[in-house]
Amino acid sequence: MIFNFRIVSDEVDNFKREIQIDADATFLDLRNAICDSVGYDKGQFSSFFLCDDGWERSQEISLEDMGSDSSEDVYLMEDTPLSDLIEDEGQRLVWVFDYMTDRSFFIEMKRSVPGKHLHDPLCSISMGDAPAQFVNLDDFDAKIDAKAAAQAAATDLDDEFYGDTDYNDDEFDAAGFDEMTFDE
Repeated sequence: MIFNFRIVSDEVDNFKREIQIDADATFLDLRNAICDSVGYDKGQFSSFFLCDDGWERSQEISLEDMGSDSSEDVYLMEDTPLSDLIEDEGQRLVWVFDYMTDRSFFIEMKRSVPGKHLHDPLCSISMGDAPAQFVNLDDFDAKIDAKAAAQAAATDLDDEFYGDTDYNDDEFDAAGFDEMTFDE
């Protein structure tokens, strides 16, 4: 089975990627495909989180075991096939690529194609430039201060604020994404 994931950012309005990947591939394979599609360094720590319809994070799938409570299930990207945790179209995930500032991509499994397989992941749609993988922390702190001041004054946030969680769910269904065909 092939999974088709749509990826958007809350930092860059015109950024979209679609990754086609075999359901038996691991979360590490998905992370690497995303990194390849946006030019990010694969050596950085990151995690996926399963999310509900409101983007509330639940189960974490991490790059490394960080010594979590032994009563919790630990899912490592390298050891966890996508099909173990992704069951339905519409499943939402967040991929945190910058832990210092909690910057992330929002991911939705748009559709699955049963009876087909991919040997390697494929970036089938690449629109817009990805946000920078790293931000200057002084600039980030200044944006946080500006956000706090803006909230206190009940004004709108600057669209360039990193980590803003307000974005339009319609980005996942935006026009310009034709039905894709899959080769065996």
